[in-house]
Amino acid sequence: MSDLKKPSSAEEEYFAREEIKRKEQEKIKLSHQEREKLKQLHWMRCPKCGQELKEILFRNATIDRCSNCGGVFLDDGELELLAGQEGNMLRSILDLFRKE
Repeated sequence: MSDLKKPSSAEEEYFAREEIKRKEQEKIKLSHQEREKLKQLHWMRCPKCGQELKEILFRNATIDRCSNCGGVFLDDGELELLAGQEGNMLRSILDLFRKE
């Protein structure tokens, strides 16, 4: 005779919960890996045309400008940094959108 006995319902429940946790952690890990892959693929690329973005210094803020379509993109906090500075901000911002 075998000494193995059927697991109790509490044991089955425990292992089922552990399996669900393990699968959720794998899902989170996979989605993290996918996010990192997408970040690497799109890093410093124009969201409009996909071309390379160049960093330019403008009024003590480093902003991103597309070398193809001329689009200007600001990172978090850069608009507030630019708006808080003295001078004719509107003219300066419009100058950014003009092609060189």
